[in-house]
Amino acid sequence: MVLTAVDQRAEQAGLLPGMRLVDARALVAGVAVGTADPAADQQALTRLGLWCGRFTPRVACDGTDGLLLDVTGCSHLFGGEPAMVQTVSKRLTGFGLEARLGLADTPGAARALARFAPECRRIVPPGNLREALAPLPVEALGVTRDDALTLRHLGLTTIRAIIRLPRTALLRRFPSCGAGNGLLQRLDRILGDRNEHLSPLIPPPAYRWRLDFAEPVMHREGLEAALVNVMARATAALKRDHRGARRLVLWCFGIDGSVTEHTVAASRPTRDADHLRRLLVGELETVDPGFGIDAIVLHAASVEPLSARQLSLDDGQQDHLDLLIDRLAARLGAGAVRRPVATGHRFPEQAERLAGPGEAPASPSSYPDLPPRPLRLFERPEPLQVIALIPDGPPRLFIWRRVRFRIARAAGPERIAPEWWAPDSCQATRDYWRVEDTDGHRYWLYRADLRGDGVPRWFLHGLYG
Repeated sequence: MVLTAVDQRAEQAGLLPGMRLVDARALVAGVAVGTADPAADQQALTRLGLWCGRFTPRVACDGTDGLLLDVTGCSHLFGGEPAMVQTVSKRLTGFGLEARLGLADTPGAARALARFAPECRRIVPPGNLREALAPLPVEALGVTRDDALTLRHLGLTTIRAIIRLPRTALLRRFPSCGAGNGLLQRLDRILGDRNEHLSPLIPPPAYRWRLDFAEPVMHREGLEAALVNVMARATAALKRDHRGARRLVLWCFGIDGSVTEHTVAASRPTRDADHLRRLLVGELETVDPGFGIDAIVLHAASVEPLSARQLSLDDGQQDHLDLLIDRLAARLGAGAVRRPVATGHRFPEQAERLAGPGEAPASPSSYPDLPPRPLRLFERPEPLQVIALIPDGPPRLFIWRRVRFRIARAAGPERIAPEWWAPDSCQATRDYWRVEDTDGHRYWLYRADLRGDGVPRWFLHGLYG
């Protein structure tokens, strides 16, 4: 068993991640340990990264114990870079978290300063990057432990020593240091000579609106009033770009570090502020402000062009069916409102599927030459006992659920063959008959050789009327 993480007191006592537990207890007899849960740690780190979205829209996870925030163009909103660092540090300390923050021109430099620089030298003004990174140990480059030991054996203990060496000398000594994620690649990224791309937790949105509160909001009525404000800004931007929203996401940031997410969807693109606000108000009924909410963010996650529509001539209102569908979906859940759409399959049980509001059929098709289908189709065809004059002729009598039915008229057969382009299809060729018994009731039967033994078997698939 090894240590996966240590707090500040344990680090000062000489304990390090990767150390064996028996060695740690030999060094510090009363060390307190707990079972590691990497999955829970990653979830907690992701939640913390979402919470950091109040400072910048570009937040990425850095390994298993760090976050990278691209604060370009955001620091002035918090009084400048030093004030922003102090704000972030104060909030994290209030959550009971031990954090080391670094600020620099490149992600790699900020990472190195946060992890290896003393507290007084973790904020680097523009243009002083090389001087600030020079005294840091070689581990600040993010190299593997074996490479760091090799560099130290050669006397290269700091980044300054590596920068002074000619690149040709490094390539001769370390043939792989210039390829892939090697030493020279890491050095270029940390110095800004090569770009380092972030993978943000949430892609930078094109339509996103934020509202900060002067005082924490403690009641749902305050959130609804704030939603009116931010929704007006959202619909104005959508109207300007001739677009409508299909899906909206609302984040509520609590002062205790909690982040709640609420998503609503519309069946068609819309920029009706009242309609979208009603959908979100229903979601706000489940919000617990707790100790207060100090910011909300509204994000139009799905936006589509919104073309002009002809209004009805009688009342000048839009079709209320779409509004009703959206309210039902918001109240009952996204998967509760469905409609059948055609799929293009010939087999009746595969001829349709359930689609969500506004979802177009995957392969719409129509077959005007098909005979009329029954109004009621069984989910599973029911077996029959059938008597026919000849094997391939129309049925004359069938027994269904122990009741005998004598057929007066029959039309068919309508042959439905399996898809020839699907060699793994297990369907057998079916011959469907539309029959009517002596009492005037009509049925939909089919004959199929399911076992491949040449013996036809009959089934009842639907009822007319």
